[in-house]
Amino acid sequence: MTMFKKISLQAVLIALVTMVCLPAAMAGIAIEHWTQPSGAQVFLVQSHAIPMLDVQLDFDAGSRRDPPGQAGLASVTASLSGMGVRANPVRGEVALDENALGEAWADLGARFGAHASSDRMSFALRSLTYPDLLAKVVQLAARQLAEPAFPAEIWQRERETMIAAIKEADTRPATLAQRAFDQAVYGSHPYGYDTNAASLQRIEVSHMAALYRQLIQPCRAKVMVVGAVTRAQTDALVTQLLARLPGPGDAAASACPALPAVAEVQPLTQASEQRIAFESAQAHVLLGQPGYKRNDPDFFAMLVGNYILGDGGFVSRLTHEVREKRGLSYSVYSYFAPGLHAGAFTIGLQTRPDQADQALQLSREVLARFVADGPTEAELQAAKNNLIGGFALRLDSNRKLLDNVANIAWNNLPLDYLDTWTQRVQSITAADIRAAFQRKLQPDRMVTVVLGGPVSDR
Repeated sequence: MTMFKKISLQAVLIALVTMVCLPAAMAGIAIEHWTQPSGAQVFLVQSHAIPMLDVQLDFDAGSRRDPPGQAGLASVTASLSGMGVRANPVRGEVALDENALGEAWADLGARFGAHASSDRMSFALRSLTYPDLLAKVVQLAARQLAEPAFPAEIWQRERETMIAAIKEADTRPATLAQRAFDQAVYGSHPYGYDTNAASLQRIEVSHMAALYRQLIQPCRAKVMVVGAVTRAQTDALVTQLLARLPGPGDAAASACPALPAVAEVQPLTQASEQRIAFESAQAHVLLGQPGYKRNDPDFFAMLVGNYILGDGGFVSRLTHEVREKRGLSYSVYSYFAPGLHAGAFTIGLQTRPDQADQALQLSREVLARFVADGPTEAELQAAKNNLIGGFALRLDSNRKLLDNVANIAWNNLPLDYLDTWTQRVQSITAADIRAAFQRKLQPDRMVTVVLGGPVSDR
């Protein structure tokens, strides 16, 4: 392939990525779903406006599967899976190191890579859909997915780089405050594991390979596809992507061995407070507790309610009370992080160290009042207008649409979730929000972390 062609393909791909799919955002979104003989679940949205394809493969292999002493295993496994592939003598394929693999993807003008979040390990593929090109792209992606080399020498290099980055991050007050908060909220749950130098030193490439063999199998895959392909093309493409992976093969989906259950995040039984001395111009204040799972029936009430409380920026109640009326903080926010388990509810702000106690007390009062009384009708209507008015922006590109389809697939949400989203938001009442917040939050049993403020005698 000539350099001119390589550059042209990449330029075209970048240009196409910036194009939006507004018709999909404005009309009903048809999500086709089926299960392959291997057990892989496929979710397809056909979008033929541009010759592009986005694919995401999700596996239950996120950091919640990390062993207690090896925090970071899922993350580094995902990262190293893209740093070379093994030789396959049976197919006549030579090994590709990280440079050769990178050049192969550059030649195709396509992208394929992996990352791990708390719940899942995700592989993302993006390519143009010209038939002669797509066949080569899928072939290379299938090989990288199934035959990562996990080179030991690369891991030695990456581990040292990561340890250096962790040491540097440990000098930042925000890092230290967040670590203390997560450990207090999650306790022994994997959501609160801390990836550090010691845990990375316990990880070897043999551990990565073992985790990969156990968890990255066709029967465990959820595959989301958005782009200019038909159902038949998608089925063939997914089959080829997963064909090299070990597993039950053509056996029924029920043949996939069940994975060990991960314990739930335990609710807090009492309030706790940590005051961490740190020489900094700003005190970092965090307040919160375990929240709720992503598939919780209260999701929409909590979404709208939290927009009013602290997620709506300058129109939120926390911003109005803490910043606008009293000038205690430039920004203050609240958010939920729901996942397969109850992710944290967090209120966060930065303020002058001498104002930390005042800002914290005010934030607690605003939260307690909101949980007790809920929003006003004016606040509720303004929140609905903003959320519904901005809904199309959640779907205005293939990548965003893919993210939404992946959310539906991973959390077992209804296939018409996107079609009914605005109606669900519109139907929420102030009473719904008040009841949901009272079910989910206990203001008198929250974790508090103050880093950099005055250390009191309490």
